[in-house]
Amino acid sequence: MHLYPRIRDLREDNDKNQRQIAEILGMKYQQYARYETGEREIPLHHLITLARYYNVSLDYLAGLIETPRKLN
Repeated sequence: MHLYPRIRDLREDNDKNQRQIAEILGMKYQQYARYETGEREIPLHHLITLARYYNVSLDYLAGLIETPRKLN
């Protein structure tokens, strides 16, 4: 699935660490780390938060399109 490497790549491209993104999502970084590796499924509400934070569409996060589309 494209989702897990894509959220990792976006985080790294924005020079953030897992702890910083976990804080934005209101969780412990270990839980967020499991999202990036695919050990845990990321809930839709967290995907929406990440899409807004990175200003990319959900279809890009999900791997349905290859080029990121900005939100509005």
